[in-house]
Amino acid sequence: MNDAHLDLLASEDWRAMLRDLILPFAFGSMPVTDLGSNVLEIGPGPGLTTDLLVEDAERLTAVELDPGLARALADRYDDSDRVVVVEGDATAMTFADGEFTGAVSFTMLHHVPDIAKQDLLFAEVCRVLQTGAPFVCSDSVASDDLEALHAEDVYNPVDPAGLEARLLSAGFTSVEVPCLSG
Repeated sequence: MNDAHLDLLASEDWRAMLRDLILPFAFGSMPVTDLGSNVLEIGPGPGLTTDLLVEDAERLTAVELDPGLARALADRYDDSDRVVVVEGDATAMTFADGEFTGAVSFTMLHHVPDIAKQDLLFAEVCRVLQTGAPFVCSDSVASDDLEALHAEDVYNPVDPAGLEARLLSAGFTSVEVPCLSG
């Protein structure tokens, strides 16, 4: 992730955007507590979503690919008995089948380099979730401004038009793909 993008994702403005717009939109009328007692977070980056989610989660396991970001987040939650940070690749997780009661991923899917890897990530999330457990995720649609923010960085936005079929193919059984316009 380039420095400008990382600075944005660690900012108080981004925290406010997550708290006031992104998480409420993604969860809709579903309370965060509906994720259950053992939640998986995919791609927490600097951990602002982790900070917001842990308020309502009994246990939260965050999987972060970037070693520096994973280390910093693990250090921040070192004294927590509710947050575990795992440095790892969400397309090849070592967790048991059905280990988690819910999963989340916010504004990181576009960092997965190609559609095949995104689909592998979806299948892995489905595998480690209990049957029928929710997977709540949100990401931005493609735009020139976002592409510019990702200079010298992976930028592979997910097309919402095909997402339902991809998630069903990965093993999810009930899929909703709402889109926020404007």
